[in-house]
Amino acid sequence: MAAGLKSSNLLKLAFVCVIFIAPWEASAAIVHHKFTIETQKVWRLCKEQEIVTVNGQFPGPTIYVHEGDNVVVEVENKVHDNITIHWHGVKQLRSCWVDGPAYITQCPIAQGNTFTYNFTVTEQEGTLWWHAHISYLRATVHGVFVIYPRIGKPYPFPKPAAEFPIILGEWWNSNVEDVIREAIEKGDVPRESNAYTINTQPGDLFPCSAKETSRIVVKRGENYLLRIVNAALNHAFFFKIAKHRLTVVATDASYTKPYKTKVLFIQPGQTMDVLLKAQQGSETYYMGARAYDSRPAGAGQYINITTTAILQYSGSKYSVPVMPNLPPFNDTPTAHKFSSQLKSLFPSVPQTVDEEMLITEGYGIVSCPTNPCQWVNNVRAVGSLNNISFVRPSVDILQAYYFGIDGVFTRDFPNNPPLKFNYTQQNPPSTPLPSFWNTESGTRVKVLKFNSNVQIVFQNTAIVFTENHPIHLHGHDFYVVGQGFGNYNPQTDPANFNLVDPQMRNTIGVPTGGWTAIRFTTNNPGVWLLHCHLEAHSELGFDMVFIVENGKEESEKLPPPPLGLPQC
Repeated sequence: MAAGLKSSNLLKLAFVCVIFIAPWEASAAIVHHKFTIETQKVWRLCKEQEIVTVNGQFPGPTIYVHEGDNVVVEVENKVHDNITIHWHGVKQLRSCWVDGPAYITQCPIAQGNTFTYNFTVTEQEGTLWWHAHISYLRATVHGVFVIYPRIGKPYPFPKPAAEFPIILGEWWNSNVEDVIREAIEKGDVPRESNAYTINTQPGDLFPCSAKETSRIVVKRGENYLLRIVNAALNHAFFFKIAKHRLTVVATDASYTKPYKTKVLFIQPGQTMDVLLKAQQGSETYYMGARAYDSRPAGAGQYINITTTAILQYSGSKYSVPVMPNLPPFNDTPTAHKFSSQLKSLFPSVPQTVDEEMLITEGYGIVSCPTNPCQWVNNVRAVGSLNNISFVRPSVDILQAYYFGIDGVFTRDFPNNPPLKFNYTQQNPPSTPLPSFWNTESGTRVKVLKFNSNVQIVFQNTAIVFTENHPIHLHGHDFYVVGQGFGNYNPQTDPANFNLVDPQMRNTIGVPTGGWTAIRFTTNNPGVWLLHCHLEAHSELGFDMVFIVENGKEESEKLPPPPLGLPQC
């Protein structure tokens, strides 16, 4: 395996960036990177495999910036697959053109072509990440995006001695594009991954993996900052370090009130900044991540093996690592407790609402095409938001909106589901299937006025079966004002909303058999995707799009497209 691909090098880079950060800070204004999309052979699970990478690195390069910096990334595509890059969680204020989701804000970058992403990081500090935003390519095309405070501005927590990136992920023993193509052809869900990973390595418990297990070295008595990213395509994780407590200080690049815990729960797409106090000293300890699976028995399979990395104290002799006691794979109470306890450190919550929506999210059914698919009654399951399964157009929606191209989308995404029913009551398949299972397919968007306060309640449904869904909103952060189980009650549940210090997020889980309420202000004109960050679900149509109209002032309007924008 090439030395540049080893996860240990990623950790060494973290040390270098911390040690030499001061002189780098002094001259920062424009941060330039060149991303070459190319294949690279790597060794995982006893076999060599060719994957798509950035600059031959897996994971890809970490981008370090300060709040206020201008970021310029030139992307050259040298592989057969089309590519786009999404800067996950970056607000992209008035720079919607470079947000990155394919066929939403841009057409993909084809083989042999180049496109430059140019944007400014505004009013954000903490850990975000970047990844491919087309098909399954983000499985290997991803990296960390670190935003430091402006020069001279301290953290709102004790300065750490050093920091370490912790990337949780998945690994397939096959071409990931073949995985999703196979699923689409069969009308079935994609097959599960073969391993979970920490910093791209499966860890000691998987075959042929012990030698390359990721490792960090700490000094007793020091504080360290873990920058944790869940880059997995289809799984949330419980994360724990044996015999150590953790303190959450930020989520999705938004500071939180310090929250002490023994175990983390992190959804796909989410990031966390976590302080680790190195309080032990004589042993070696596992960092472990176990996949969370909220599906009912028989609805799917997951890998019942914990992915591990090693925490070792400097000067100590290596010993058999101590394993953390992780929650069971289906421990929904622990997942919900963690997710609902986090509080914002600097809240500014909309106290009034201009636009209110109830969006049911889960599965639906559509008729199979000519060839029968692998389901009952010649129908197949699709992703559904308010009984609409999203269809990606052949021209990106942003260009269609900006240039007035007809026939690409319609402006009629509904504020409520078409039918009211007992959303969370389990309904086993019957003949005929219930009418509220039926789903339309289309490219339907919701138009919002600039500077509106929006409240959305996401209601999980039991159509086909209930399941956890991490919802990600592009272009805006939001406050999570309420969560609960069962059906949302608009008469009683708002009385329990937290409008004082709710956590701020760009990605939040809707609990299985429950609901989540969010609020945000539409202060960013453009076309913004909202979707489930389980990639298998997004491919099934768990997406919708908001169009935020221009404001009155020039500073509130979307500028023209950049030069060199890819064409479809």
